[in-house]
Parts: sequence; structure tokens; C-alpha cells
Amino acid sequence: MPPPVDWLAVSLTQRNSRPKTQQISQLAGTASRFLRSKNAKSVAIIPRAEGEVEKVSQSVIAGAIMGLFEPDKYRTKDKEKRELDRLVVAIEGADEKVLKRGAERGRIIGESVNFTRDLANEPGVFMTPTILAERAKEIAKTFGLSIDVLDQRRMEKLGMGSLLGVSRGSDEPPKLIVLKYQPRKIDKRHKDELLALVGKGITFDSGGISLKPGENMELMKYDMTGAATVIGTMRAIAQLKPAIPVLGIAPCSENLPSGKATKPGDVLRAMTGKTIEVINTDAEGRLVLADAIAYAKKLGATRIIDMATLTGAVSIALGDVNTGILGTDQSLIDGVIEAGKEVGERFWQLPLDKEYSNQIKSDIADIKNTGGKKAGAITAAAFLKEFVDDTPWAHLDIAGTAWGDPATPFRAKGPTGIAVRTLIEFIEHASR
Repeated sequence: MPPPVDWLAVSLTQRNSRPKTQQISQLAGTASRFLRSKNAKSVAIIPRAEGEVEKVSQSVIAGAIMGLFEPDKYRTKDKEKRELDRLVVAIEGADEKVLKRGAERGRIIGESVNFTRDLANEPGVFMTPTILAERAKEIAKTFGLSIDVLDQRRMEKLGMGSLLGVSRGSDEPPKLIVLKYQPRKIDKRHKDELLALVGKGITFDSGGISLKPGENMELMKYDMTGAATVIGTMRAIAQLKPAIPVLGIAPCSENLPSGKATKPGDVLRAMTGKTIEVINTDAEGRLVLADAIAYAKKLGATRIIDMATLTGAVSIALGDVNTGILGTDQSLIDGVIEAGKEVGERFWQLPLDKEYSNQIKSDIADIKNTGGKKAGAITAAAFLKEFVDDTPWAHLDIAGTAWGDPATPFRAKGPTGIAVRTLIEFIEHASR
């Protein structure tokens, strides 16, 4: 066992420069990870605030908590067993109430990000659609959210043939999770608003009949990260209590091959009545999102933000640095991008010109579920656009940023929890 460390000094910026929120969070994460590894029990972080006490305090605590996440839940040996007993943020001259308020917010956000990462890290055998729905119910009960979980029978009655076409090959039944946060008091400016967060929940994606290569298929447990992001964000806002109502919708299914599975060439009928020719069964995320977006509209959503590990193409275009964002409403897109800047998460807008929709035209149905090799991230969004109609909508393709490899000084290898902090920031800004 290494001896305890009394002090760790970390230089963040040059003299007289103001550290950014992300720098502060990363500093705190680096410090908490390093000091825990040295058997420290208490960590005090003393940043410069320069008038932004609450924001800095929040960033410190959130970053430190996120830094402590480890993906080693199922290890029996060489497991990180050391824990911090106390985490302190101290800012010279700060108002104690403001400091505590920021620290409490940071705790909620950091724990919610780590909750999201924990869901995404679960093996498919321990994170089926049914289990994910149970975890969502626990969150709803603990934090006062309303919840409705649609089973296969109810989805059939609603005509969700697109989602059900994906689940057909698995013995695990699909679930459509609907969480709702309703503020006690709604500002008159927001009384007619309902923001919907929609997250892809493919709890394991083999590709279906269009089977994926075996290499790295184990990572396809994380194809439900969009759903995890929705649930984690709802967990946070239930505690932070913004002044606008928010829906969280997670269409959940496995995508497996079997004699019952949807085949390339099949035609599915979505909830909207639109028909879809299935070209590739591995383009399944957009199929479950199509019915979930339609259901969000049925429930009265006035704005929709969806998030999904949707395409490998976005990773080729943007790598693991920027999350791709597309949509139909520029103010909504700009709001997400600006919220990301506030918390240090980067988004890059890709085009969605109407000509891209030509690639998803089908000869035998209304549309097809893939548009070929060109502009894959864009044509996937063009497919989703078919189900949005006039509702303001933004799409986050998190396939390149949801999984971090290798580890960094402030973050373990594995799920990153991308977009949770951005969505929280966006929602709180929208409610002001």
C-alpha cells in the first residue's frame, strides 16, 4: 500500500488568466484520481473563482466525482478498492451559501454522469431492455419523476412496427421507457412548452441478420448509451428542478439474428404509417428512434433532442473529439452547441440539405433505412427527419464520443457520459 499523500499541487493556467469550466473539471478529476491512487482519504481543491464562485464550485465537485468513476465493477482481483472519504472545495472570500450551492449542484451532476456511465458499461446480459426499464423505475421513484413503460402489446396497438421490427430477432421483449419531469410552478413563458429527450436504447447490437464483424463486438453493449444519457439527465434535472417540463423517452431493444428476425428487403410500417424498406438490419438505431420520436410528438413535445450512438460514419468524420449535431431548427442547434461550450463538451454541426434525402428514397416503400456509403451520418439524420415534420429538432450522434479509449489522467477508459452535462446546461438555460 503506498503511503498517504498530504499535498498535490497542479498548475492549471498561466498567471492572470482565467481557467475555463472544463479545465477546472479536468484538474479536479486528475487530482481526485491521483490522490485516491495514493491512498488519500480527504481531498481539498482550492481554485481561483474570480466572481464565479457557484460555477467554479460546481465544476470542481462534478469533475472530481467524475474522475473517481471506474469501470471495474465485475473484477474480483486488482480492483480499485480505495475510496475518498471527503471531498472539499475552498475558495478564498467566497460566500458560504453560494459555495455550498455550487458544490451540491456539482455533486448531483457528477453522480448523474457516473450513473449514465455505469448503465452504459453494463454487459448486455445484465442490461436487457427489461432491466434498463427497472433501473429507470428506481430513478423515478427515488427522485419524483413520473414513469410509463410500454410493453410489446401496447407498442403493437400504437402501430410501432419500426421499433418492433428491430426487436423481432430477440427473445428479450422490447420496452419503451417514458419519464417525465413536471415542475411545481411553470413560468407563463413556458406553459405551452414540452422538451423531449429521446435516446437510442439498443442494449446489445449484433447487427441482426446483417451481422457485424466479431472484432470489438463486445463494445456493442454501449449501443444503449443514448437511452442511458436520457435517464441520467432526467435523474439530474429531477433534483435541480428547472422551470420547464421535460420528457425522457428511451426505445429499448436488442438487435439479434434468428429465424424470427427482420431480414434485408423486408418492409416495416412505422407508427406514423410511413413504410420503410430495410436494406441493412445493422442500421437499426434509426428504426427504434423513428417510433420514439413519433410518440414524443403524440405526447405533445414542442421541441425534440435525440441522442444516439447512431453511425460509424460520424467517428470517421469527427473522431472522438466532437459530437456530430444536425437538425431542423438552428436556434435549438445553437443552444445545444453553446451549452456544450459552457461545460466543455464540443459539438460540430453537419449539414442536412434536402438533397441528402434523395439517398434514402426507396423503389418499393416510402423510404429505406440506409443511404449508401456517402455521408452516412447525414443520411441517418435525414431518415430521422422524416418523422419529425415541423417540430423543432436536433440530433446528436454520439457514436464517436460516448466511449473513451485510452484513459486520460482525469477519466478512466470506457464510457464518457457525453452530453449529460450539456443537456442539463441547455435545460436550465431554457428555463430561465
